[in-house]
Amino acid sequence: MHLAEYNLLYNTFSFAIATFGASTVFFFCQRSQVAPAYKTALTLAGLVCLIALYHYLRMFESFNESYAVIDGIIIETGRQLNVSYRYVGWLLTVPLLLLELVLVIRLSREETFSIGSKLTIAAVIMVLLGFSGEGLVDIDQLNQRWLYWSLAMIPFLYILYNLIIKLKKPILKQPKNVQNLVRNSRWLLIASWTIYPFVYLLSIFDPNASYVNLQIGYTAA
Repeated sequence: MHLAEYNLLYNTFSFAIATFGASTVFFFCQRSQVAPAYKTALTLAGLVCLIALYHYLRMFESFNESYAVIDGIIIETGRQLNVSYRYVGWLLTVPLLLLELVLVIRLSREETFSIGSKLTIAAVIMVLLGFSGEGLVDIDQLNQRWLYWSLAMIPFLYILYNLIIKLKKPILKQPKNVQNLVRNSRWLLIASWTIYPFVYLLSIFDPNASYVNLQIGYTAA
């Protein structure tokens, strides 16, 4: 790793920590500013940011233990950057993000439980499959990485189908003053999530792709 890459990754982690920390405070403080029907969703938003904050703090700690700067040269200490924190965080935050959107749409209790349960199960399977293939970066392991990517895309596409198709009509039933807000939230979630599969493929299309690019891509998403 070059010094410029080290600084870029260091600053990216630092920026993410500041962003998640500020967002956690904001969402929890805003609970008193919204109607009762939206308070739970806002609480989940705060929890998502709080969980992400904790795991990025741990990743930042692991990063500082993995590399040392001596006379402008990056020295590996022998300890690897522990990216498992990110996947552990996703196991919690990805289902919560989906539940948050479902709650905002204000479906019936039965529909909320049904859709929320299915999306939660799909999200957990997707994250576990992605994690299983994350460490397969050697040339002779790329076929296996392709396999895990393909398998993870099944629950991913199922989630997208629900977000794009099945939740479209319920959004149209929302009060006029919040329809656009809910619709934009849905598309923002979809747009940000589509980044992950492409970042995951970086090391498949280019085995020599910088590990820094992978970390920045995931963090940006």
